[in-house]
Amino acid sequence: MSNITLPILNSKQHLKWYWLSIFLLLSLAWLSLSSGPVGWDWKMPIVWLLPNSMTTDINDLHISVVSQIRLPRLMLAILVGSVLACSGAATQALCRNPLADPSLMGVTGGAAVAAIAVIALAPKASFINEAMVAPAAFIGALTITSVIYRLANHQGQVQITTLLLAGVAINAIAMAIIGLFSFFADDSSLRLMTYWQMGSLGGASWSAMTYGAPLIIISTITLLLKKRQINALMLGERDARHLGVNVKRLKTEVVFLVALGVGGAVAMAGMIGFVGLVVPHIARLLVGPDLRKMLPLSMLLGCLLMLLADWIARLIVAPSELPIGIVTALFGAPFFIYQLIKQKRGAHA
Repeated sequence: MSNITLPILNSKQHLKWYWLSIFLLLSLAWLSLSSGPVGWDWKMPIVWLLPNSMTTDINDLHISVVSQIRLPRLMLAILVGSVLACSGAATQALCRNPLADPSLMGVTGGAAVAAIAVIALAPKASFINEAMVAPAAFIGALTITSVIYRLANHQGQVQITTLLLAGVAINAIAMAIIGLFSFFADDSSLRLMTYWQMGSLGGASWSAMTYGAPLIIISTITLLLKKRQINALMLGERDARHLGVNVKRLKTEVVFLVALGVGGAVAMAGMIGFVGLVVPHIARLLVGPDLRKMLPLSMLLGCLLMLLADWIARLIVAPSELPIGIVTALFGAPFFIYQLIKQKRGAHA
């Protein structure tokens, strides 16, 4: 790729944000492993990592809680936060608009409909089981992503107004379908579906991540490897072609990878909105729009936001737990309104 169009990364200013994010991420990870309904003790991660390192009052129950409950929850928060932030940044680059987001576009709703259909029908159909939730969520996300992108694409340009309006309409349809499944579901499935719609990391376990984690890992790694090509796409499709990028193929791949990652995240954690909208904006303010710097930082900040939201969700109504989707929505919705007002003022000017 030409270094004339895309500037060389000769500035090291972005590295300080990387190191700061990593430090905060490790601190929040330690806090997440150390605190919970069983109790809080900052030595618990050390004793779990090095069982013979010291004599403490931490017993086998506490160590089991860390390894079987808190650690899977930590890993799930990292996976979901990174893929939602990465997918949000890739979607905004694909649409060349900072207001694009998988949840606003209806991608999350499409994944949720397919996943909830599996949850609702599993008790009534012997050939449907839990292993189908992640593949179903991916198929739902891919279908909706393709439909919305085709609706918003006009002569090679993505119309952001059409994109958002189509997303609103598809989200409304998705909520109606989910409502139908909720109406006909039994009590046990209904409770699970209701809690799952608000997003939660409470069901994290090593076995539950078997199906969704591979989808997320494939999506994030591949998007990172393609960040230079996606970066060129932000210049415009014509310029990207001149730089040797197969634009049609790249757009198809980005749509597929976003659906893959969002489908895996929805399958494991439910509907968590606004992470893909807020985090890329923050990363862009810190290091600029260059995806070679912004995309890795977005993933780190996405992990930070999810860990912080999860810790707040566990702390604010302890010993109960607030759905994490509520926390992210309370933070993300005002930020989205602010961006709408900012864009409106810019258009007026």
